[in-house]
Amino acid sequence: MSEGKTTTDHATIRRWVEARGGRPARVKGTGNARDAGLLRVDFGPQEDRLEPISWDQFFETFERSKLAFLYQDEEESRFIKLIRRHH
Repeated sequence: MSEGKTTTDHATIRRWVEARGGRPARVKGTGNARDAGLLRVDFGPQEDRLEPISWDQFFETFERSKLAFLYQDEEESRFIKLIRRHH
Protein backbone atom coordinates (compact mmCIF):
# COMPACT_ATOMS: atom_id res chain seq x y z
CA MET A 1 0.00 0.00 0.00
CA SER A 2 1.46 3.34 -1.01
CA GLU A 3 1.51 6.47 1.07
CA GLY A 4 -1.14 9.07 0.49
CA LYS A 5 -0.56 12.13 -1.64
CA THR A 6 -2.32 15.45 -1.25
CA THR A 7 -3.24 17.90 -4.00
CA THR A 8 -5.44 20.91 -4.63
CA ASP A 9 -4.86 20.85 -8.40
CA HIS A 10 -8.22 20.57 -10.15
CA ALA A 11 -6.87 18.85 -13.26
CA THR A 12 -5.06 16.21 -11.20
CA ILE A 13 -8.15 15.53 -9.10
CA ARG A 14 -10.45 15.28 -12.10
CA ARG A 15 -8.03 13.00 -14.00
CA TRP A 16 -7.60 10.70 -10.99
CA VAL A 17 -11.36 10.44 -10.32
CA GLU A 18 -12.37 9.91 -13.96
CA ALA A 19 -9.62 7.31 -14.53
CA ARG A 20 -11.34 5.21 -11.87
CA GLY A 21 -14.88 5.72 -13.19
CA GLY A 22 -15.81 8.29 -10.56
CA ARG A 23 -17.83 11.47 -10.82
CA PRO A 24 -18.44 14.45 -8.54
CA ALA A 25 -21.39 14.20 -6.17
CA ARG A 26 -22.86 15.63 -3.00
CA VAL A 27 -24.85 14.19 -0.14
CA LYS A 28 -28.55 14.68 -0.91
CA GLY A 29 -30.22 17.37 1.14
CA THR A 30 -27.03 19.39 1.61
CA GLY A 31 -26.09 22.55 -0.22
CA ASN A 32 -28.03 25.23 -2.03
CA ALA A 33 -27.76 27.36 -5.16
CA ARG A 34 -24.44 28.84 -4.01
CA ASP A 35 -22.84 25.88 -2.23
CA ALA A 36 -22.79 22.24 -3.33
CA GLY A 37 -22.90 21.01 0.27
CA LEU A 38 -21.09 17.90 1.48
CA LEU A 39 -18.84 16.80 -1.36
CA ARG A 40 -18.26 13.18 -2.28
CA VAL A 41 -16.88 11.18 -5.20
CA ASP A 42 -19.34 8.59 -6.52
CA PHE A 43 -17.66 5.55 -8.05
CA GLY A 44 -21.02 3.90 -8.81
CA PRO A 45 -23.36 2.33 -8.89
CA GLN A 46 -24.95 5.57 -7.77
CA GLU A 47 -25.83 5.54 -4.09
CA ASP A 48 -29.30 6.69 -3.05
CA ARG A 49 -27.83 9.20 -0.60
CA LEU A 50 -25.69 10.88 -3.29
CA GLU A 51 -26.65 13.11 -6.19
CA PRO A 52 -24.44 14.07 -9.13
CA ILE A 53 -23.10 17.61 -9.47
CA SER A 54 -20.94 19.29 -12.09
CA TRP A 55 -17.18 19.58 -11.78
CA ASP A 56 -17.67 23.37 -11.60
CA GLN A 57 -19.97 23.02 -8.59
CA PHE A 58 -17.58 20.53 -6.99
CA PHE A 59 -14.53 22.76 -7.36
CA GLU A 60 -16.33 25.97 -6.32
CA THR A 61 -17.26 24.36 -3.01
CA PHE A 62 -13.84 22.64 -2.78
CA GLU A 63 -12.12 26.05 -2.96
CA ARG A 64 -14.61 27.91 -0.76
CA SER A 65 -14.22 25.23 1.92
CA LYS A 66 -10.41 25.26 1.56
CA LEU A 67 -10.22 21.50 1.03
CA ALA A 68 -7.42 19.28 -0.21
CA PHE A 69 -7.69 15.90 -1.95
CA LEU A 70 -5.88 13.06 -0.16
CA TYR A 71 -5.47 10.01 -2.38
CA GLN A 72 -3.36 6.97 -3.18
CA ASP A 73 -1.70 7.07 -6.57
CA GLU A 74 -2.07 3.35 -7.24
CA GLU A 75 -3.84 2.29 -10.42
CA GLU A 76 -6.59 0.29 -8.71
CA SER A 77 -6.97 2.43 -5.59
CA ARG A 78 -10.17 4.36 -5.01
CA PHE A 79 -9.07 5.65 -1.62
CA ILE A 80 -9.75 9.37 -1.27
CA LYS A 81 -10.49 11.75 1.54
CA LEU A 82 -11.36 15.42 1.40
CA ILE A 83 -9.42 17.17 4.16
CA ARG A 84 -8.84 20.74 5.36
CA ARG A 85 -5.80 22.40 3.82
CA HIS A 86 -2.79 23.03 6.01
CA HIS A 87 -1.85 26.69 6.25
